[in-house]
Amino acid sequence: MDYYKNNCKFVVLSLNGEEKRNFNLRDMIATSNTTINSYIETHKERFLSELFELLRIPSVSADPKYKNDVFRTADVIKEKLIAAGADNVEICPTAGYPIVYGEKIVDPKLPTVLVYGHYDVQPPDPIELWHSGPFEPVIKDGKIYARGACDDKGQMYMHVKAFELMMQTNTLDCNIKFMIEGEEEVGSDNLGTFVKANKEKLKADVILISDTGIIANDIPSITVGLRGLSYIEVEVTGPSRDLHSGLYGGAVANPINILCEMIAKMKDDKNRITIPGFYDDVEILSDEERAEMAKAPFSLDEYKKALNLSDIHGEAGYSTNERNSIRPTLDVNGIWGGYTGEGAKTVIASKAYAKISMRLVPHQSSEKITQLFKDYFESIAPKSVTVKVMPHHGGEPVVTPHNSVAYKAASKAMESTFGKKPIPVRSGGSIPIVAMFKTELGLDSVLMGFGLDSDAIHSPNEHYGVFNYLKGIETIPYFYKYYAELSR
Repeated sequence: MDYYKNNCKFVVLSLNGEEKRNFNLRDMIATSNTTINSYIETHKERFLSELFELLRIPSVSADPKYKNDVFRTADVIKEKLIAAGADNVEICPTAGYPIVYGEKIVDPKLPTVLVYGHYDVQPPDPIELWHSGPFEPVIKDGKIYARGACDDKGQMYMHVKAFELMMQTNTLDCNIKFMIEGEEEVGSDNLGTFVKANKEKLKADVILISDTGIIANDIPSITVGLRGLSYIEVEVTGPSRDLHSGLYGGAVANPINILCEMIAKMKDDKNRITIPGFYDDVEILSDEERAEMAKAPFSLDEYKKALNLSDIHGEAGYSTNERNSIRPTLDVNGIWGGYTGEGAKTVIASKAYAKISMRLVPHQSSEKITQLFKDYFESIAPKSVTVKVMPHHGGEPVVTPHNSVAYKAASKAMESTFGKKPIPVRSGGSIPIVAMFKTELGLDSVLMGFGLDSDAIHSPNEHYGVFNYLKGIETIPYFYKYYAELSR
């Protein structure tokens, strides 16, 4: 799509080069609402087409076979930022995948917003459960189906298009910096190094992130709390080689059996984690705070129906929303060993493995919890096996202020576009870099996401509503408008 600016008019050539739309800029900027909605209505097909271009690239950071695709995605992001009007756009190398940086400094006296997002995605497996190709985006029932549609390409790209909108309509009220990374799904190992080395480049007043969600399309919300993370892989080794289960079964330790028994020992009959010291630092919310949380709309019946559950499960004494937000967890994310192919192979495997994640709440330390896990796991291993605990990555829990100027601006922005004041909520997910931003840059983050719990992120058939994508593009400019006004 090409743009030509002449006498306060834009002539927009559609993707097929045949359709031309002329509109007068002076008429469009009569009100902010008219400006934003008119621009989105004019360009929404292109906005979707450009997002599809990104979604077709399998930028899976966890799998080396996609290495070239991850780098290629960074190149595309750079091109899109330049086309949107950003200056000093560059691909910043790291020890892993690069970070794309760009900026637009309107006036040094104005507040500066640092936008963070990521362009890498989760592996698509199991591919056979997808209704359509994970990297062949399609729209069905008003939803964009593709890996990364919501997490985080769709949400990240809303900011690029909102920036374009503000540039083209001369309504950018703040300075803006972009920092888009390619390693969020594998722990952002190199982001911290980049941030520490570029504090002046990244100097800003607040960080704006859309990697979270809302309660529902008619119930806006803003995330004010995130759980931390400790992610670990364990290995249990028995005999020096795989053994015939008939000749050796019952006489030697089976690592798979023992691993399952060890994992089972990590929770009691009330679903409390049994690792000694695990709960020592857990934040305990008051009855008043829990009552306030309970005001958020929630239907247990709809929750079970959406997940095809006959009943819920979790730590005794807490509601479903409390279990998935203010309480720590321990979950097995993957377990394997022995023969898993077609047919039968009667072996006792030499080794068994599991990947385990623990979600943490305020005051818990990922480093401390990782060590407590290691000590306990090793202590419950029988002498018939050897165990290895391999920490992968972690991050700290965080609670962001909901009385700051930036939060108030986000709240007003969502109220302007949804027609309702958003509810502050705590999320069960983790974005480890939010705590790091606070430590290294001294900046709080505003977590203004537009996804839904039903978007199946990290799962087959991930999707993102066309409504949500366009609503994000509509809402983000209001954040800049109100942040500039409230910062005066």
